[in-house]
Amino acid sequence: MLEEITPPEVRERLEREHLAAHSGKRAFSGRQRLRLYGLRTVGALLRSLPHRRDGPARRILVIRPDHLGDLLFTTPALSRLRQRHPDAHITAMVGPWGRPVLAHNPDIDDVIICPFPGFTRRPKTSVWEPYRILLDCARSLRSYRFDEAIIFRFDHWWGAWLAALSGIPSRVGYDVAETRPFLTRSMPEPPDRHEVARALTLVDPRLSDVTPERYPLRFVPSAGDEAWADELLRSMGPSAPVIVIHPGAGVPVKLWRSSAWARVADAVIERHRASVVITGGASERALAEQVTRSMRHAAVVLTGQTTLGQLGALFKRCALVLGPDSGPLHLAVAVGTPTVHLFGPADPRRFGPWGDPLRHRVLTSEWACAPCNRLDYPEAELPKHGCVRDIPEAQVIEAAFQLLA
Repeated sequence: MLEEITPPEVRERLEREHLAAHSGKRAFSGRQRLRLYGLRTVGALLRSLPHRRDGPARRILVIRPDHLGDLLFTTPALSRLRQRHPDAHITAMVGPWGRPVLAHNPDIDDVIICPFPGFTRRPKTSVWEPYRILLDCARSLRSYRFDEAIIFRFDHWWGAWLAALSGIPSRVGYDVAETRPFLTRSMPEPPDRHEVARALTLVDPRLSDVTPERYPLRFVPSAGDEAWADELLRSMGPSAPVIVIHPGAGVPVKLWRSSAWARVADAVIERHRASVVITGGASERALAEQVTRSMRHAAVVLTGQTTLGQLGALFKRCALVLGPDSGPLHLAVAVGTPTVHLFGPADPRRFGPWGDPLRHRVLTSEWACAPCNRLDYPEAELPKHGCVRDIPEAQVIEAAFQLLA
């Protein structure tokens, strides 16, 4: 991990390069135009097939292929969907990675697992794999006899195609070129609105007063998860408060300096006599070790040792959770714990914490090209992208002290 802050003169040059690279309107490539033509052709063929129409929706399928943070952003819409259709049977189709997010959600009745192509975070085995999975899933879905499908991801043409191929008569999604051919009702994509508000718009376009207070994120740990977290805190002794640092993120460009995390941890320990816990997945153990090696004080390291439910139950009992923009930080918001989020390439207006800004702080650096909303920078280019790396640690320490106070 890069530990150096970008020198000002280098940053200014890189900012100019990045702004120039993102200044033009993105045009469809030849391959994308060909794909769009194919999607429109298939969509027209599917629209010509007869679909049963049995009146008001009684069996509703919601499709969301994404991972933790985006699934949590969908939970307020699920709550509103349940309010509008209290007697409907609501099923969520998610990836295997998404089942724990909704396992105990009271607003849905069932969860279907689908290995959504493009979201498995592994290479494709063949160019035909997405279409084989499409046909297999469509055959399975037909037996459920759904009346309506809602595709929550704005550009998920694969999910919209699946809904149409499954014979679901009513299909709702965003009015974008890739998904439009497969929808029976398309909603304009709301510009510059938070992902939570966008999802709510699909469920109820009439909503106007959309706030975190009225439509909060929802995550429900199991009783076993709650008991695990209670036992963990008892084993740590009477020291309070408990602070969690979750230094990992889904992509390398979002990572902060491990030495800076160490200084933040030491600062909250010395100022607030806190116990610090480092969390993360099994693949993030090396990152946690980098943080603890740079600390003057001891920390509890739980990387690779918690389920999602246990992590949520632990966050629920903490005074503060800090980390870069990531799903676990939104999990902390969902269970009501104050947070400090470090943002860079992603736009916090769309993907920031869905909660009271006095309890959930967003920190950014002074890079003029942020947010660019591009996350797939190759590792060799990471030294050129310091929008998260250059956030001053004094800012993070000050935000932590304010929330702990």
